[in-house]
Amino acid sequence: MTIDIKREELLISQLADLLINDNHVAVGAASPIPGAAALLAKEEARYLDKRLRVTILHSSRYNNFTDGARELFDCAAQGRIDTFFLGGVQIDGQANINLVGTGKYPHTKKRFPGSFGSPLMYFVVPQIILFREEHSPRTLVQKVDFISAPGVSDDKIYRPGGPKYLLTNRALFKFNKKNEKFSLLKLNENETSDTITKLTGFDFDIHEDLSYMSWPDNKRLDIMRNNVAPMVSEFYPEFANKIWGV
Repeated sequence: MTIDIKREELLISQLADLLINDNHVAVGAASPIPGAAALLAKEEARYLDKRLRVTILHSSRYNNFTDGARELFDCAAQGRIDTFFLGGVQIDGQANINLVGTGKYPHTKKRFPGSFGSPLMYFVVPQIILFREEHSPRTLVQKVDFISAPGVSDDKIYRPGGPKYLLTNRALFKFNKKNEKFSLLKLNENETSDTITKLTGFDFDIHEDLSYMSWPDNKRLDIMRNNVAPMVSEFYPEFANKIWGV
């Protein structure tokens, strides 16, 4: 690419591509890249005379809830959220996520804030996109030390929601619920399936349509930098200033 595109902009663009069929996307706390992606999808939908509702808990402008996360959970349980983003200290090959800590529980070596509402959201939101920038055997493990929210459930358990994708700074995976396994769908331009295998702690399949991540075109970059950047500066000012200087 001859245009100077930041890594964060590529990830924002990749996430926005996964939201094109949504009516309502919700974003939790500490999620500047997913938040920017949701707003990018919202702006592009507007140009197509479509309506995409975006709820960002960290924002006062893009959050109609008056009772915080409680309303978010109610909305999700009622089936009124199409996509939500989750991360984790660890993510394993069955899409289990760990938000509690590393080391054998309950004697964890490092303790983190906790699971919060992730188990509920994982079960009821149709499309959960797992997002973790760092792609290493430290974060993408064979088996998480603690299951904050399970990626798969018994067939007898009612579960309309679950993991659909996992995006890192190196690759995009798609989750196969039937096989309970990820498949490598897209690569960053500097990666190969071999490098991803070495950097991933769990086994995965290679998708038959494996390709490279598409860089955002000039039109999308223009929307991102001129429309979305000022929006993001309202709830993640340091991120917006670092990436776009606004």
